[in-house]
Amino acid sequence: MTQELTSLLPVWARTTARRPRTRHHHPLHVTAADAMEGEDHRPSSSSPSGRPFLSGLCAAALRRKPLASRTAAAASSDGLVRQLGVLELVLIGIGASIGAGIFVITGTVARDAGPGVTISFALAGAACVLNALCYAELASRFPAVVGGAYLYTYAAFNELTAFLVFTQLMIDYHIGAASIARSLASYFIQFLELIPAVKGNVPSWIGHGEEFFGGVVSVNLLAPILLVILTVILCRGVKESSTVNTFMTTLKIVIVIVVVFAGVFEVDVSNWSPFMPNGFKAVVTGSTVVFFAYVGFDAVANSAEEAKRPQRDLPIGILGSLLVCVILYIAVCLVITGMVPYTLLGEDAPLAEAFAAKGLKFVTVLISIGAVAGLTTTLLVGLYVQSRLYLGLGRDGLLPSIFAKVHPTLHTPLHSQIWVGCVAAVLAGLFNVQALSHILSVGTLTGYSVVSACVITLRWSDKATNSRSLGSISIWQEGVLCLVTVALCGFVAGISYRFSYAIAFIIVAFLIAIVASFALQFRQVYVPVDAPRFSCPGVPLVPVLSVFFNMFLFAQLHVEAWYRFVILSLIAVGVYAGYGQYYSAPSTSDRSSVAYHGVPSEAP
Repeated sequence: MTQELTSLLPVWARTTARRPRTRHHHPLHVTAADAMEGEDHRPSSSSPSGRPFLSGLCAAALRRKPLASRTAAAASSDGLVRQLGVLELVLIGIGASIGAGIFVITGTVARDAGPGVTISFALAGAACVLNALCYAELASRFPAVVGGAYLYTYAAFNELTAFLVFTQLMIDYHIGAASIARSLASYFIQFLELIPAVKGNVPSWIGHGEEFFGGVVSVNLLAPILLVILTVILCRGVKESSTVNTFMTTLKIVIVIVVVFAGVFEVDVSNWSPFMPNGFKAVVTGSTVVFFAYVGFDAVANSAEEAKRPQRDLPIGILGSLLVCVILYIAVCLVITGMVPYTLLGEDAPLAEAFAAKGLKFVTVLISIGAVAGLTTTLLVGLYVQSRLYLGLGRDGLLPSIFAKVHPTLHTPLHSQIWVGCVAAVLAGLFNVQALSHILSVGTLTGYSVVSACVITLRWSDKATNSRSLGSISIWQEGVLCLVTVALCGFVAGISYRFSYAIAFIIVAFLIAIVASFALQFRQVYVPVDAPRFSCPGVPLVPVLSVFFNMFLFAQLHVEAWYRFVILSLIAVGVYAGYGQYYSAPSTSDRSSVAYHGVPSEAP
């Protein structure tokens, strides 16, 4: 009985005593030394001495990835290759963040917020900086291997939470990739229709999508073709895909700069008055919408295993790409609201229409090219990130081992890359996944919130957590409870703001979050980050603010997005219970030892 209770404790609180080798025990609960003897952890249901299923599930779910096993490296000829420099990493972040939305969302939000949309983007950018600081610290702390938010959660919390984060992120990535592919196909056709001979002669089922069977099926031929082309590029190697991303992202940035400079000479400052015609609340509401325009900087963290100097370059790539995006978005906002009164901005293509109204039709052509380039890089980086996440779970045994294989000569996760490309191609070619856009962003906010919490928990001192306690719970559990309290307060404040409840609800939620933050500040002992690793400033305040605001945004999502979060979480638990808990190997040396070339001396 004592042994079962011990197995349910967090890793740091478990006893170091080992069971005698002669004692029969459930194969699920093998020690780290036992795990090295084999990879097949599937238990025998006929074992008379095996633990009950629920007890075994709980013990497996609470396993954490030892930090040492995640930073181990082994020289091999079939690993990923470190070829990405700091410039490539910055461009990956920009490529993932800035799509066609910079030419659209800036104007559509301005219709409600007025010229104050500039403040909306500034507020959203500041909120993203909080998340980026957290990502930068963890990327510097885990510079050796891929995994991103999944890896950080596995090391900071437990196996089941990490798997839940992965499933929420992956649904966002799969649906998002298919949706972007359809948008790219549509923009590509629109670009071709600038040629008079082509205009009006392209069937809708080729690029725009044509519905069949009452809308159940929506055929789009071009979207899967584009996905196949990008998948082939990604399979060829990280250098080839990085070259494509660098070219397309540079083209996109140049076009945005040209558009801004062309618009500066058409700005009428009187259009900026009144600056916030619908009040500050409209500006805040706009910030909750444009927040997702910055999403993408986290893709840099998944390049950890292919960065030349990951400990230095990953934080620069994350923060640098976000800073560039903030500057570009704010510049476009100032130009578009200065060129045309915000009340006259269109809904579908506000920036293009604004230039057309000024007689600058050549700029609209540049905008079309920029939109195609932006969607291409967003899709390319999205597919790249997905394959690296699958690679990480395959290595840990939470997914079939085929996802863990790296091609010996191409040095890419070929099977994972082909899988994510096929999933996106089927969804994009047969279904109008753009209708599901309202249930997206759940995974992004979930990942951002958990990563921010990981920064706090990984800074806690093990000695303090073992020696201090409050009543019947440990100080570690008390800290986790405080983090959950902050998250719930952010959600309650968001609900109250969304449905215009009494201001008292927001104030109470905010005060409770402050109390929980004080407990995190003064009840926990934090270990400073050693140089040369990047250190997030203001821990735990910065991560706490990040968690609070992320959950505030979570409350602004469509109700169906909440349903999706709950239903997908239940499905993920079922998959983990039926497969993951038996095959995962968090401490197995041959799974955690990651092969890569050209490892810099700074990488562990």
